[in-house]
Amino acid sequence: MTEMNSTSEPDWDTPVTFTLTPTAVIHTIYATADTVHTGWESCVDRSLAVAESTVLDEDSDNHCRLAEQEYVEDEMPDITWHDWTVELKIAEVYITGHWRAQVAGSPSDWEWCTGEAENAFSNACLLLGRKVRRGLMVEEPSGPQRAPKTRH
Repeated sequence: MTEMNSTSEPDWDTPVTFTLTPTAVIHTIYATADTVHTGWESCVDRSLAVAESTVLDEDSDNHCRLAEQEYVEDEMPDITWHDWTVELKIAEVYITGHWRAQVAGSPSDWEWCTGEAENAFSNACLLLGRKVRRGLMVEEPSGPQRAPKTRH
């Protein structure tokens, strides 16, 4: 048995392990999601995606993805949904949370879903050793086209 020097510290690259279960992820990262599920494959449909950010783990196949998808459900063909999906793949398990709002819905619903999904994505990325930095995004106005600018 080797004696540890009480003034030394562990090397910063010392591997640490812990047990992480889907339940722990669901209750801590996806607590505010509309729906949460696990699976053996991704539920993100790239043909429906309107935006996507993915963080990869350098040492494994693990990843975290924030995908925004838009779709219409068969039961409600008049409503188009915008879905913020945070997918965390650890080993063989996908743990996925969804926040959604109607495309024509309230701006406050959109802002809340965006904020909650971004927070979940940021927290999930920490499990892969990555920090997420927020940026600015400029949205173009929707609806009727604005009149062209005139010059004098």
